[in-house]
Amino acid sequence: MKIVGIVLSVLFVDQAIKFAVLKYMYIGQSIPVIGDWLRITFTENPGVAFGIRFGPEGTMVVLSIIATAVIIAYVLKVRDGHAPYVLSLAFIVGGALGNLIDRTFYGIWVYDTGLFTGRVVDFFHVNVWKGVVPHWIPGLGGSYMALFPIWNVADMAIVGGVIGVFVFQQRFHELLAEDAGASTENVSQPSEDASSPSN
Repeated sequence: MKIVGIVLSVLFVDQAIKFAVLKYMYIGQSIPVIGDWLRITFTENPGVAFGIRFGPEGTMVVLSIIATAVIIAYVLKVRDGHAPYVLSLAFIVGGALGNLIDRTFYGIWVYDTGLFTGRVVDFFHVNVWKGVVPHWIPGLGGSYMALFPIWNVADMAIVGGVIGVFVFQQRFHELLAEDAGASTENVSQPSEDASSPSN
């Protein structure tokens, strides 16, 4: 099944690279790949995007489990729908599970802090832009800013999956409407056997 294949592929690549980073790099180490634009930088993220954290320890893990379970249930419900849409959802599931493994089990396997206390391992460091913000931008104008997201394969799968969902959702819903219309039409028309007179 393509859905399972995508999920397992994302999980394997994500966890394999994270294992290599944990084994061969030290926290904060940065290796240039394409000058300063693309680097491999080992960081850990205890929160969600941009390191945002809220609630007591373990809250993020519980919320991540719930969100991932909801997405998986939805994928199972629409698995026979428009393939590009469903496969985009599979990338989201694979990415969500990849980061969920970090948060759930790395506390035991890597940090010795216990279940649900792990941190997400990030490593792809992209220097998108750095410089002085134009003065006409309220609140930030004139200040120096650097945009350099550091993320991982799971994050990339999630972002790519979300983009795919936005791109293909209209066609997905159009096909659903067409199927619903065809089903209604078939039900409303009596079959030839039912309409023919009996002998």
